[in-house]
Amino acid sequence: MTRDKKARSVWQYGRSAILMAAALAVSGFATTGATAQQSCPKTIKVATEGAFPPWNYVDANGKLAGWDIEITAALCKAIGAECPVAAQAWDGIIPGLQAGKFDAIIAQMSMTPKRMEQVDFTIKYKESSSRFVAKKGTITEVTPAALKSKTIGVQRGAAQRTWLEEQGYSNIRHYETTQAVELDLIAGRIDLLIQNTATSSLVFFKRPESKDFEFVGPEFKGGTLGAGQAIAIRKGDNTLRECFNTAIRAIRKSGEYDAISAKYVPFKLLTEDQ
Repeated sequence: MTRDKKARSVWQYGRSAILMAAALAVSGFATTGATAQQSCPKTIKVATEGAFPPWNYVDANGKLAGWDIEITAALCKAIGAECPVAAQAWDGIIPGLQAGKFDAIIAQMSMTPKRMEQVDFTIKYKESSSRFVAKKGTITEVTPAALKSKTIGVQRGAAQRTWLEEQGYSNIRHYETTQAVELDLIAGRIDLLIQNTATSSLVFFKRPESKDFEFVGPEFKGGTLGAGQAIAIRKGDNTLRECFNTAIRAIRKSGEYDAISAKYVPFKLLTEDQ
């Protein structure tokens, strides 16, 4: 064999090897993608609170409704899974997940350090902040010292409750639902409430009886209040977490996330890329 023929033979062999390696890589990637899709469960049992409008609540027909319910349907469609959704009282929602009663919590749960010890979270599916609400003209400062003689209402089990205690606030009254807190504020049985800023804007301030109330103090976020809200799953269930992460990114990219959100709020619920 001449030197030129030998060189061409070596070059052709090397080119064939490169093409074969590339084909195997593409094939391997496709197989991995297919395997990842196939590994997602076909049925995912979801829990929500069902008492936190407009995010999740029971409608006049006795059915679960709200933003969380629609987002759940969109996510599960993207995953290719059936997702029965059940209402669960807030205090028992994490224990129910841990016990295997359901597989995921989609209920405006903030990613707090304490909860991260108990469950795993997906990427953020909603941003959040918290603020105090009081009767107009009654509160000017919201430091623990300024509110020492005031009664603050908060939902039992909410991240805001832990935050109040950590910050040194006193005279805290606990309630089972956000509606109960709001009704007691309107009735004058408490001086302030603290809850999700968007919830106050979209629910509390829409009540005719709330016309004499206002936000007081700044927005609070981060730390005990959490790094936004996400879907909670059992510790170590990495497959389900990645299925939801992929689905969250997919419905955001398709515009379905914003289309659902626009039915409930006049502003963006999630702005940063993930």
